[in-house]
Amino acid sequence: MLGYVISQGQGAADRLLAGVAFGLLAEGRPIAGAVQRNVLRDSGAGDGLPAQMELDVLASGARIRISQDLGALAAGCRLDPGALEAAVGLVEAALAGDPPPVLLVVNKFGRQEAEGRGFRATIGAALAAGIPVLTSVSADRRAAFEAFAGGLAEPLAPEPAAIRAWCLRQIG
Repeated sequence: MLGYVISQGQGAADRLLAGVAFGLLAEGRPIAGAVQRNVLRDSGAGDGLPAQMELDVLASGARIRISQDLGALAAGCRLDPGALEAAVGLVEAALAGDPPPVLLVVNKFGRQEAEGRGFRATIGAALAAGIPVLTSVSADRRAAFEAFAGGLAEPLAPEPAAIRAWCLRQIG
């Protein structure tokens, strides 16, 4: 009930999960979660501004910017933890809805989740309620994810058809 893809390059897993999630939503399937989009920026000065990270919250349609502008020379983490927690709150509200969603899609099991924050508790709550979860994991977070999953996670081929087929098997 916990499927994941390994990230294959900048934004690839985000696009895969978003494509599958929006396809299922378009079919009228009640799913919850959040998928990431990276909005490229260019000031025209060739300064290589980093992309802005946004989460599309699936059940509500909200879009939340989760990155902070730290300047073109900043090298630290640009995640805005408060914005991420706002997205988590919206997703948790959708999980508590009536009827509950049939699938939870979480953009990634990342640093926040590896450290016990972000969507970690949300993923656990969905699984405890019998709601399957689809996510992505980067190679550097895989060990933390596998420790969290306790051998119950299923790796999926990073292909839209394979991911969609897994989702349909889970939701019936």
